[in-house]
Amino acid sequence: MKLITHIEYHTVWGQELFLRAGDKVYPMKYTPGDIWVVEIPGLRRGRIFEYRYEVHQDGVCTRTEWLPHRVMMQGGDPSESMLEILSGDGRILSEGKNAVEVRDFWSVVPSCLPLHSAPFAEGVFHVRNSRENGTLQIGWKAAGTAVPVFSLRSERSFGVGEFRDLKLLVDWAVKTGQKVIQLLPVNDTTMSWTWADSYPYNANSSFALHPQFLHLPAAGVDEDEEYLRLRKELNALPELDYERVNLEKHRLLRKAFEKAGKETLTAEAFKAFFNENQGWLLPYAVYSVLRDRFGTADFTRWERFAEYDNDAVRSFASDNQHETAYWYFVQYHLHVQLLEARNYAHSKGVIFKGDLPIGVSRTSVDAWTNARLFNMDSQAGAPPDAFSEDGQVWGFPTYNWEEMSKDGYAWWKSRLGNMSRYFDAFRIDHILGFFRIWEIPLDDVSGLLGHFNPAMPYRTAELESVGFRMKACTGKSRGKDVLFLPDPKKRGYWHPRIAAQNTSVYSGLPEDMKKTFDSLHEDFFYRRHNGFWKESAMKKLPSLLTATGMLACGEDLGMIPGCVPDVMSEYQILSLEIQRMSKKFGERFADPAAYPYYSVCTTSTHDMNPLRAWWEEDRDVTEHFWKEVLGYPGEAPVHCEPWICRRIIEMNLESPSMLVILPLQDWLSTDGALRLDDPFKERINIPARPRHYWRYRMHQTLECLLRQDRFNAGIMEMVSASGR
Repeated sequence: MKLITHIEYHTVWGQELFLRAGDKVYPMKYTPGDIWVVEIPGLRRGRIFEYRYEVHQDGVCTRTEWLPHRVMMQGGDPSESMLEILSGDGRILSEGKNAVEVRDFWSVVPSCLPLHSAPFAEGVFHVRNSRENGTLQIGWKAAGTAVPVFSLRSERSFGVGEFRDLKLLVDWAVKTGQKVIQLLPVNDTTMSWTWADSYPYNANSSFALHPQFLHLPAAGVDEDEEYLRLRKELNALPELDYERVNLEKHRLLRKAFEKAGKETLTAEAFKAFFNENQGWLLPYAVYSVLRDRFGTADFTRWERFAEYDNDAVRSFASDNQHETAYWYFVQYHLHVQLLEARNYAHSKGVIFKGDLPIGVSRTSVDAWTNARLFNMDSQAGAPPDAFSEDGQVWGFPTYNWEEMSKDGYAWWKSRLGNMSRYFDAFRIDHILGFFRIWEIPLDDVSGLLGHFNPAMPYRTAELESVGFRMKACTGKSRGKDVLFLPDPKKRGYWHPRIAAQNTSVYSGLPEDMKKTFDSLHEDFFYRRHNGFWKESAMKKLPSLLTATGMLACGEDLGMIPGCVPDVMSEYQILSLEIQRMSKKFGERFADPAAYPYYSVCTTSTHDMNPLRAWWEEDRDVTEHFWKEVLGYPGEAPVHCEPWICRRIIEMNLESPSMLVILPLQDWLSTDGALRLDDPFKERINIPARPRHYWRYRMHQTLECLLRQDRFNAGIMEMVSASGR
């Protein structure tokens, strides 16, 4: 049998469409009306045929569908339809003796949602009831909630939010008309068994899930008197006690493992999980055992295991089966519980959006097993911005992109593939890192002493030709008080120091030299690298974005080069829009009505104060917002009253953004009886504080939230009125 598929897709110069089925790629033929056609011969009756459409430009795949199309050729009675469409919005156009023609629609939104979409040149069109009438609706939009898993609180959680609590959150999302739940990273961060491990962006593995999110009874822990007492005690705490919760959970899990571990590890479902994941699971288990034996996650202190050796690690796992099997047991149950929550969300028309950290810990399994992929002699961070005057130092090694490219970015593809099991969309933390990263010497503690990598630094001769004497404005002994920093790899090349206008060496320059430096500084940080960084990103992003069907959303805040919006637009990566952080020069507040469709709109992120605390942060800013944005006369109220919060949220919901995802704290701010008394207790992270304790928990239980009919109806009304 032969399958002939048609799809409408408007391409631009240099683009072509292909149909991919497994490893086979079929070129499609363009026909008038932007219709692309392809014939697939040799389909067998009773077999499922799965395929996706791809866009290629200049021989490179630049876009692929979110979900695959699945069809099956039927056998038996020829009077019945020969083709069954199992998934995807396809319509049978005609059926002949040896061929079936199908009209498909590009899949962007998961099939669990009420709409499907197809990107055209001018926007996104969505198919409703395509089998009946094929009518198109422009601009599918959705609302959602952002909250870390650890911040959830239910009557059955154990002092920390758990994967099973996500089901209750899904129920609340459905009750309030929301379709997206956005989470912070959920990977294991256990390094020291102290509260310092609460930082979710410092994972010990890019694949392993955090054991703290496990619902213990579902993993075999008895709900005995001790368990119930501990649960009541820990769940009554206003914030997460990271150390106690994690130590108690592992103590109880080890007891459950001793009792039921063998039964779990011999089950067919576990064997399938292990066989599919042993590439990362076995090294992770050995890492966890060695970390605890040596009392440190710094693998350089693990004696003969300091340098990763695959044979030695496998031999260790074999010799220490019981210890390593405990970690297999924990990861298996985590996988089952998160997958169960995701499937439940899909059944309710809700999707999960995950978070892809830009950094990888230098004491992680990833750095241990793949040291060649990282620049271990440097650390990543961020230049000064609204969050930190001194910049940020994250401590992560930077990526050795040249080495990663040699195997087609296999580590990244594997990482994203693992993530796509649980998430339908993902936030690219610090998307600028795919263009360039702020790299800081390993022994420095200030982000001011960093430089961009990759970059095109100035040569000594260039700088001296315009009047700079390098000895007078550089030098390690001067610390931060320099105009230029030496390139660590290329002798005789220099990077202007970020914000050097605040140094004493700059203050001592003649006025004409200040202008010269300002011009160099402006050119270097905002113009010189645009084409160079675009080329850098284009080498990496296409193969990563097409590795899975997840919708990509970029965190594009901070110092944004001009090339970034262009690349994000070209690949339809959703931007991040925040009213209080306008991206337009000279504009104090962004206008939500002017946001692009391909964007995620939010009122605040985990790195800033939620609405109510922001309102009390800076009186001058609040007064300006009150008068110029909200348009009210007189003085602004001291506190952000519920009706003000509601009005701000309505402004954001009414934006053209595809997704409006608000922090749970900001949704709660619209009800005076439900919101937390102290708004400053709602903040999750303070980026300027290197050792911040991530411990915020919602003060209401999810069960209580589900019972707030008036509040929930109010959110449903706002969401519905905005067309989401």
